[in-house]
Amino acid sequence: MKKHPLHHHGLRNGSRSRLALLLCALVCAMAFGGCKNTPGNTFQGYVEGEYVYVASPYGGRLLTLMVRRGQTVPPDAGLFGLEAVEENEAVARAEQELAAQKAVLADLRLGKRPQELDVIRAQLAQAKATEERSAKQRRRDEAQITSGAISRADLEASQAQHTADAQKVRELAAQLAVAELSARAHQIDNQAALVKSAEATLAEARWRLAQKTPAAPAAAFARYLVVDTLFRQGEWISSGTPVVKLLPPDKVKVRFFVPEQAVSRLTLGQRVLVRMDGWQEPVNCRISFVGPEAEYTPPVIYSNDTRQKLIFPVEAHPDPPPDFSEATAATNPDAAAPVPARPPLHPGLPVTVEVP
Repeated sequence: MKKHPLHHHGLRNGSRSRLALLLCALVCAMAFGGCKNTPGNTFQGYVEGEYVYVASPYGGRLLTLMVRRGQTVPPDAGLFGLEAVEENEAVARAEQELAAQKAVLADLRLGKRPQELDVIRAQLAQAKATEERSAKQRRRDEAQITSGAISRADLEASQAQHTADAQKVRELAAQLAVAELSARAHQIDNQAALVKSAEATLAEARWRLAQKTPAAPAAAFARYLVVDTLFRQGEWISSGTPVVKLLPPDKVKVRFFVPEQAVSRLTLGQRVLVRMDGWQEPVNCRISFVGPEAEYTPPVIYSNDTRQKLIFPVEAHPDPPPDFSEATAATNPDAAAPVPARPPLHPGLPVTVEVP
């Protein structure tokens, strides 16, 4: 009897389903067998890095790339430079404006120009000489009035002339005192505010110019690792687009996973030992994060049999290296003890974590 094609097709689908179930059962058996052979305090994980992406808040053409991939650079080292024609012109304009405002303020504080003061001083000297002559004439007339040599009208005229000359001297002296003074206080205050405004404009222009040549962030450690450069010279960079990818030495961590039965035994700051291929001595690390939620949970209903499949992420940071620097070795050669080599904690490296 000839079977219908659909019958054969159904058999093939059933065979495939049974084969898939058989493979899943085999994988689970191998996984559980591996778990049984693994000590309860040993877990698998990998090294992870927290990268720093350096970008400029302004766009422009990439003129210079000062670093290359794989290089190490100190903090505050220049990384790249963008085209900054407008920013340079803005700085020049701000500098000129600040110089002009400062000159006006200095002029207000000095008062009149020296040439104008010299004119008033000359007028005052001339008025004093005239006042001295009129004072002598007045004394002579007052001496002669008793003998009748001059009339009363002549005496009054000489007295009036002397009074006028003395008043002229006082007037010019007052003018000289005012001319030597600076401008009024409110005028100086207003101009000083304009100077501060010009200084702020210049500071902003210089900050914008500095953003076109970003540097590695300031930090307490020695050097950054340049993981990658994301553009080439001559390419256009949009604002906020990362150009250089850095890895700080203190941002390397170990990420591993523990089952539900072991997560309750872990605490922040707890010491763990990290082992890797090709490195004999374990690396001391401290737990810095314990995941509050399970990851990679299988799509099954929770039960006593499936709870052991829950996995929680845990992070640990390596202990800092010994306090030693090249500057210390240069200033004190006797203290230049050999520095232990740091373990190669490269991001992506698989590791085994042991909880003592």
